[in-house]
Amino acid sequence: MSESQQKARNPVRGLRERWRSESLATVWIRPGDWYHPAVEALVEAVVDRRPVEGPAERLGAARAAVGAGIAETLDDVAALYAVAALPIAPQVMRAVAVGWVAEHERVPLRVTAHDPATGLPTGEYLGERLRETYGTAHREGDDVSTSHCLLMLDVGLDDLDTWQRLARSAAIGRTLHQVFGDGHPMAALTDATYAVLCERSRATADMGQALRRVVEHNAEVLGLTAEVRRPTRVWLEGLPDTHDAALMLLSHLGR
Repeated sequence: MSESQQKARNPVRGLRERWRSESLATVWIRPGDWYHPAVEALVEAVVDRRPVEGPAERLGAARAAVGAGIAETLDDVAALYAVAALPIAPQVMRAVAVGWVAEHERVPLRVTAHDPATGLPTGEYLGERLRETYGTAHREGDDVSTSHCLLMLDVGLDDLDTWQRLARSAAIGRTLHQVFGDGHPMAALTDATYAVLCERSRATADMGQALRRVVEHNAEVLGLTAEVRRPTRVWLEGLPDTHDAALMLLSHLGR
């Protein structure tokens, strides 16, 4: 039996896959964190024409837990109703928003030290270093959004197995230490996304280009060219005006 025939005989699976395809094509940022059991529950409720508010609220909470913004979350649910050719009742979107807000407010800042795969500090630890940076800037009358930025590195590829991801993580951790040493706060936001807190200057952009070259060179030397995105993405991410907003930015980037 072909995949299309299987989907036709399984309406829940068929709708879920059409929803995923539409969402990834239009609104969702990272394919790896789209699926959650709440996705299945919401699709089943839609297919069976049962009340959807409960599953919708759980999905909103699940999206907040992985750092999805509320706009991305609502657009994702809208994609479901678009492919199902159904109107969206206001209470559905309200339930999604309620779940998102409740989870976003519930989770406290967790401060841990290092990511075991890379040896780098975690995103939560970088958030604390940002707290110090914003505090110092406030006392001295400076503006972090103009004095500092994040140098971002993305080496992500889909469909890698656990061992490939671990090997890549270890290599990237060594590379970041090689390029930046101990002079810059840095963090592994995911196993493929990394952030380095830098002062804004022309040299920072030059350092980003050097980082790209070293990452790609080390991948060749270590036989990891199939595990590292080519070309490697490196960019400067501006920091917002407040520390709270910076934490939200880290959550969004770490997806």
